[in-house]
Amino acid sequence: MDFSNAPALPEQAERMRALNERYRHHGATAVLEGALRDPEAGRIALVSSFGAESVVLLHLVAMVDPGTPILFIDTQMLFPETLDYQAELAERLHLRDLRVIRANPLEVTREDPEDKLHQVDTDACCDLRKTRPLQQALSQFDGWVTGRKRFQGSTRSELEFFEADGPHRIKVNPLAHWAPEDVRAYMDENRLPRHPMVARGYPSIGCAPCTSPVKPGEDPRAGRWRGQDKEECGIHFVDGKMVRGGAA
Repeated sequence: MDFSNAPALPEQAERMRALNERYRHHGATAVLEGALRDPEAGRIALVSSFGAESVVLLHLVAMVDPGTPILFIDTQMLFPETLDYQAELAERLHLRDLRVIRANPLEVTREDPEDKLHQVDTDACCDLRKTRPLQQALSQFDGWVTGRKRFQGSTRSELEFFEADGPHRIKVNPLAHWAPEDVRAYMDENRLPRHPMVARGYPSIGCAPCTSPVKPGEDPRAGRWRGQDKEECGIHFVDGKMVRGGAA
């Protein structure tokens, strides 16, 4: 049974409070090491979109523990450049346990036989191609690491290092407090390759049908589901509630 959308139990909420207090003055590497090596954290995977800024966290994981399971959700609607970039980084960073996650083919055939669901119901499409496959993949883990950051949008403005993901699983955000200049500096210092679409005006990259270029001065995620009251795909939960719209 999937409990990811259930409210955190009181002891789980207290656990997150204690972890955030313990690591409040630590950097991203220390938070990541704590999550991956602390026996109390359990079995942890990294979920990566191999998007515009993913290389930073992937590089950190490769240094701390390159055997960490990496879950990559291939919605089968991604830009070809994203798939090429994923293959390049996996080889360059020597990621030893990369797992490509896809939707159940039978469910896709039943719910989106013509691959047009995104045109009429983007939430349903995200649920089919992202949320359900990820929750299935995460069922064998006690927690997962994300690359989310506070500056990426209003739904992430109060993001902490550790969050409850339902009553039992945890979510770790080592880069929560990083600013855009921190990301750029890390990439430059470590000579990390950029996603090829960043230079073409895509600071946040999702599925091809639902991602558009961003104009100077816009929110970095303004090109995701442009024109809709939607900022997240639905794989993240806050206080037991799925986050999709800007008012969530």
